[in-house]
Amino acid sequence: MKQDFIKFPLHLIVHPFDGFWDMKYDGKGKVRVALFILALVILSVILQNQFAGFLVNYNDPRYLNSLTQLITIVFPFFLWCVSNWAITTLMDGEGKFKEIVMATGYALLPLVLIYVPFTIASRFMVQEETAFYYLFNSISTIWFIGLLFVGTMTVHQYSALKTIVTMVLTVIVMGIIVFLGTLVLSMMQQIYEFIVNIYRELIFRT
Repeated sequence: MKQDFIKFPLHLIVHPFDGFWDMKYDGKGKVRVALFILALVILSVILQNQFAGFLVNYNDPRYLNSLTQLITIVFPFFLWCVSNWAITTLMDGEGKFKEIVMATGYALLPLVLIYVPFTIASRFMVQEETAFYYLFNSISTIWFIGLLFVGTMTVHQYSALKTIVTMVLTVIVMGIIVFLGTLVLSMMQQIYEFIVNIYRELIFRT
């Protein structure tokens, strides 16, 4: 259990090529661990938005909604996984859907490792020290993208160039899915309103 939840994830983010290879071919990765890391990211973001020091936190606590924050993390996570699976299926990718979920989940770990301690530290920072807060937040994002790149490349056995193309196409497909989903919801709302209006007309006429 300790190997699954602590040792291997920490090894992977420091040695991503070896780590993702072991995840795919030696069965060291676990979906439950990836989802656990996702849950930690959600908690880290909520804590950062609510409890980061006032010098770096511009959120109004009266308008913060933990459920909204949860959705804005979970939805893009699974949307990325589905979009990446759809694209790589057409591009001869070797990764299974659960491997994409694991690779994406494990890649999120740097966000947890940096967000939590710097959220705490931000409460004791002076103005001149806030640059370190923004710097390490940027490092965590770059680290995550780098791990996601290596994970995608290893899981699908792509070249570096094909991985970049695949990731760009995945983002485009995510946008298309969101657009189509919004369009469908809008049409359903209009159909619903149309039916309700007809029903009201019939009721009033009778």
